[in-house]
Amino acid sequence: MKKIYTITALLFSLGSATLLQAQRRLTEATISYDIVINTSNKTPQAADLLDGATSVVYLKSNSSRADMISSLGTQATIVDGKSGNVTVLKEYGEQKYMITMTPANWKESNKKYEGVSFTYVEEYKTISGYNCQKAVGKLADSSTFNVYFTRELVPVNKDFQYLNRNLPGLAMQYEATLGNMLVTYTVSGINFNPVQQSKFDLPKSGFRVMSYEESKGGKPVN
Repeated sequence: MKKIYTITALLFSLGSATLLQAQRRLTEATISYDIVINTSNKTPQAADLLDGATSVVYLKSNSSRADMISSLGTQATIVDGKSGNVTVLKEYGEQKYMITMTPANWKESNKKYEGVSFTYVEEYKTISGYNCQKAVGKLADSSTFNVYFTRELVPVNKDFQYLNRNLPGLAMQYEATLGNMLVTYTVSGINFNPVQQSKFDLPKSGFRVMSYEESKGGKPVN
């Protein structure tokens, strides 16, 4: 009996070691997502303008920067890992806005994603070389969205994707809403090279600075 117990304990230890070895704590990386717009509109003008859009996420410790790039312009969301403050930079043609947000503002702007619960489905596919499992997220309003995530990469910083922050791994493909459109983000590549600290520097001029409260008078911050 003692021998069986010893063998069982050894196998458990080997299994745990394999799992830990397979997982990688994601502290620094550049993650590129391709964006596909799905709309039921027969004249999808907005979708056409966003056709070919990409999202590039830069992670460095607890700081992050997410750039959405389209033919309309660019929008960057920068999360300061030390203070928790968030800055949104919008550049659309000649219009340049810098929206400053406190951690409380950031939480308020993402309130529809609070309390997201996930149901895990035994359905898998490979995305950019990583084994990904399907999960169905349910929002407080009972609406749902699909996501494929990998347990092989576990982000240290969870705030760069608020709706996916309760997942036990990195979202490799997920759905989100942009106005009345359904948007699908799919990882096209991950680079583990060091991210320059300058990516998180804020511009000192050229932007109209607005508080979160002031920005709510116009279009909502996504």
